[in-house]
Amino acid sequence: MEEMSDPRLGTVRLFLKHDDNKARKLKYNLGPARVLSFGGAYSGHLRALARAGMERGFETIGVVRGEEHLPLNPSLAYARACGMRLVYLDRAAYRLKHTPEVLERLRARFGDVTILPEGGSNAAAVRGCAELPGEIGLDYDVICCPVGTGGTLAGISAGLAPGRRALGFAVLKGAGFLREEVARLQREAYGRVMTNWELNLDYHFGGYAKPSPALDQAYEQVYVAKMIYGILDLAGRGAFAPNSRVVAVVTGQPSTPVASWGEPTGFDSAEPR
Repeated sequence: MEEMSDPRLGTVRLFLKHDDNKARKLKYNLGPARVLSFGGAYSGHLRALARAGMERGFETIGVVRGEEHLPLNPSLAYARACGMRLVYLDRAAYRLKHTPEVLERLRARFGDVTILPEGGSNAAAVRGCAELPGEIGLDYDVICCPVGTGGTLAGISAGLAPGRRALGFAVLKGAGFLREEVARLQREAYGRVMTNWELNLDYHFGGYAKPSPALDQAYEQVYVAKMIYGILDLAGRGAFAPNSRVVAVVTGQPSTPVASWGEPTGFDSAEPR
C-alpha cells in the first residue's frame, strides 16, 4: 500500500493497493487436468495461467485472438517459455469463442480439458477476488478497480464490509453490458446481486489497451492509468465525500511507481471516453 498525493484530491486520501488479481481469479479454478483459456496477444490472464501450469505441473493451452506473429511479443514468449501451448483463432471465430459449437470443437481437439473464460472471470474467480478487501489493513470508504471482464469488481463488491462501496472503471468502449455481466457473476457465485457497487463508463479513452503517449508502460498499466485518471478527475469534481479514503487496486507489475506518474498529460481530453 502507498498513498498518492495530488492537488486534485483535495481532502480525499487515495491509497494504492498493488495486487495480482490474475492469481486470485485462478485460485479456485485450477485442478490437476489440462486447462485451456482465451486472451489477446498481451493477455495477463494467459501469462498467469501459464505460470501456474509450470509451477503446479499441469498442461496449459492459450487460445489467442488473431493471427500468429513471429517473433512472439514478450507476453506470449513468456507464456510459451512456461510451457503453454499457443493456438490462434481469427477475430471472427474468436468472437464466437463462448458458443457451444466452438467449445465443442476445442474439446474434440484437446480432449479432457478444463475451459476457463477470457480473463478467467467465472464464479470461482469471483470467490477468489472476494478475499481482496479483507486483506486491506486500513479503514476506507471506497475501493476502485479497472474493469475488463467484470470478475474483479464482482468479487471485490462481494467481499466488502457493510458501509463500503466498490467503483469500477470500464476500460472498454461501449461497456454498458458489463453491468449485467457483473450481476450475472455475482448471481452465479452467491445467488444474489450486491447493491454496493457501480460501474463508471467515462474513462476508457477510446477503448481497451489504448495507450497514452506519455506512459511508456506495460498494457496492464494502460487500464490502471485510466482508473487513476478517473479517480483524480472525479475527486476534482467533488464526486467523493469530503475526507473520504479511497483505495485503488493496481493490477499487474508496474515498471515505475504509480504514485510518481504525476499529471496524466498524455490523455487528450478531447478524445472520446
